[in-house]
Amino acid sequence: MTATIESPPAAPEADGRSARSLMDLVFRARELSIGGALLVLILGTWLANPSFLDDQGIKDLLLNSSILVLLAAGQSVVVITRNIDLSVGSVVGLTAFACGSFVSGTDHSALTTVLLGIGLGVLCGLVSGLLVSFGKVPALVVTLGMLYVIQGIDHAWAHGEQINASNVPDDVLGLGSGSILGIPYLPLISAAVLAGTAYYLRTYRGGRELYAIGSNPEAARLAGIPIRRRVLAAYAFSGAVAGFAGALWLARFGTVVADAANGWELTVVSSVVVGGVAITGGVGTVWGAALGALLLTTMGSALVVLKVDSFWQQAITGVLLLAAITTDRIVNLRTTSALRKRSRR
Repeated sequence: MTATIESPPAAPEADGRSARSLMDLVFRARELSIGGALLVLILGTWLANPSFLDDQGIKDLLLNSSILVLLAAGQSVVVITRNIDLSVGSVVGLTAFACGSFVSGTDHSALTTVLLGIGLGVLCGLVSGLLVSFGKVPALVVTLGMLYVIQGIDHAWAHGEQINASNVPDDVLGLGSGSILGIPYLPLISAAVLAGTAYYLRTYRGGRELYAIGSNPEAARLAGIPIRRRVLAAYAFSGAVAGFAGALWLARFGTVVADAANGWELTVVSSVVVGGVAITGGVGTVWGAALGALLLTTMGSALVVLKVDSFWQQAITGVLLLAAITTDRIVNLRTTSALRKRSRR
């Protein structure tokens, strides 16, 4: 008598690992393509103007991209949850002016200034997050409203005045102009925040749950994921990063007016989407968003060096945004098809 032993079906965990491996491969391919485009842009500009990559040119590239990279990291966390934060530029302007008013003519430290900026940013983020997560108001409406509210508060507070660098403590200005081994502080700070955010999203349960919320909110709810709290935390983090960026803006430029970072929210969203973070949520990495921010910033600097009208920067940014959205849609469809074929096997 012989016994027939049937092979067990593939374990769900194996299918899940297979799906994650495929998605990770897609992420890496997209990030490599963005990095390749960035490298081509830098080399092409350098060939046209060798001074583009001299010591000062490299330092300027790092400094110019630092704050945008920081904001892209915060925005990515929100977009991954299938939401958006259009108020980040206004939060930067408000916190920069608030921090400038606080330290003007005093000897307050850089740490105190940064903590004030982060605190104000968290407050703004919590307001938006509460309305989106618990009030269930569309994120586009909430954050657009917050954009105008914060701008109104900023202009009413400033009354046309500005913060002058001569009144800002040297300790604060040193944060924006200092360096370690020739590398400015700001790029190092942005890289640290970027690495910490990426590690949390990839390693911790809360980070993976943000992806689950963006991929399928209903399935996430049925799985017991605290959607409201996670979305609220995402907005609080985005606000904290924007507030931090506002303090760094003051340290970087010294002179601050009421409309600082005006219009940056669209640049931040463009950086995130160009970097491969799907506007529909659930897909993308902060590394890709950072590469998108670097690409847009470098493109702006390259056009200046090549003496090209700034209008073309906006036009090229628009083309890149449309191309990114189209590519994202195509990749999503093909990835979904590939995953379905694997699950049938």
